[in-house]
Amino acid sequence: MPELTRAEERALAVVDRQAIVSSLVELLAVPSISGSDAECDVQHRLAKDVQSLGLDVDLWSMDIAELTAAEGFPGTEAPRSEAWGLVGTQAGESEIPALVLQGHVDVVPAGDLAHWRTAPFEPTLRQGSIHGRGACDMKAGVVANLAAVRAIRESGVRLRGGLALHLVIGEEDGGLGAFGTLRRGHTGEACVITEPTSGTLITGAAGALTFTLEVPGAATHAATPYAGSSAIDSYVRLHMGLQSLQAERNRIVEPLMREYPVPYPLVIGRVEAGDWSSSVPDRLVAEGRLGLRIDEDPAAARAELEYWVGVVAEADPYLRDHPPVVTWSGGQFAGGAFPSGHPLGAVVAAAHADVTGGPAPRERGAPYGSDLRLYAGSGIPTLHYGPGDVRLAHGPEEAVEIDEVVRVVETLVLTAIRTCGTLD
Repeated sequence: MPELTRAEERALAVVDRQAIVSSLVELLAVPSISGSDAECDVQHRLAKDVQSLGLDVDLWSMDIAELTAAEGFPGTEAPRSEAWGLVGTQAGESEIPALVLQGHVDVVPAGDLAHWRTAPFEPTLRQGSIHGRGACDMKAGVVANLAAVRAIRESGVRLRGGLALHLVIGEEDGGLGAFGTLRRGHTGEACVITEPTSGTLITGAAGALTFTLEVPGAATHAATPYAGSSAIDSYVRLHMGLQSLQAERNRIVEPLMREYPVPYPLVIGRVEAGDWSSSVPDRLVAEGRLGLRIDEDPAAARAELEYWVGVVAEADPYLRDHPPVVTWSGGQFAGGAFPSGHPLGAVVAAAHADVTGGPAPRERGAPYGSDLRLYAGSGIPTLHYGPGDVRLAHGPEEAVEIDEVVRVVETLVLTAIRTCGTLD
């Protein structure tokens, strides 16, 4: 280890590996799928943990109707009847916390259980990793945030600047939790979101816009398909056109995104058509995701996709007179970027290097939407740094290495002390 201050040494000395593992296992056992009752339950459970850290706790029921009607609402996909915000704050010399550690508590559904080697919400330890839905996306990050604050508190180190924990719901389907937290007035001088980054710094996040494509057809008996028009056949032409649009949108790539084979994906994730096997389908509904560049105007991207669909439809004999309809449903993630030269990036990079004994982490962008753009849009310089490999997220092999979680906790401890300063 490099030369550390006494305060840093004291705080690192009380990082508790076993407690980190136990906390993560307990949290993974809560099936807090976006929009579910458990998404709310986990916030009340975590509120007790935040209170045990001696922080001032703000646990509140969000007014979903008010937030939905508010300007800039980021969209949502999962139906929910209630939503809870949770913030813990340790006051400092300034009214605004010097650092925010943020993480989301919701997870995506497990998918086909046949693909899982173990039950997704019965976390298992195997070969130094913890497996389960949400392990890396991003309950390991939530636990790392809590563990870092706990280590500082239990070491007796007193921070000069304020430190805040923002634990939010609804990130997976748009960002309702972060949007509501920021509208409530919670803020900070800078923010680290502990999304999985595989030992790198994410300083730019591309956007992602959810859309629905409705394709009409003309129903007829399957024995006489020539008397109608199949919505599926028309969709196939549109699908090929969307693949061409993806290729066009990926011709020019921002520097932070150049390591990805497809930096700005355009993916259809769900297709539904027809209601009878012996009928030509008269309607197809496809739901997809349009990836944005970090600096792209979402309105311009929407217009481009709508124009492209219109051009392809003109070449289809049926769609020419019965055009498909594009609507923008679900989450609407704009891109977001961490300001170049802001000191937080150098602080996190140096802390990582000090903990690992290696080089500073490289910077890169993320090809997915996140809460980063909401914090950046509110004037809070924000980056991603957290445990896990995003390639395992949302899949049946989701897992996180315990050693990596501990390294992130230690990095966050140093980051918080060096950002907030101490009174010792």
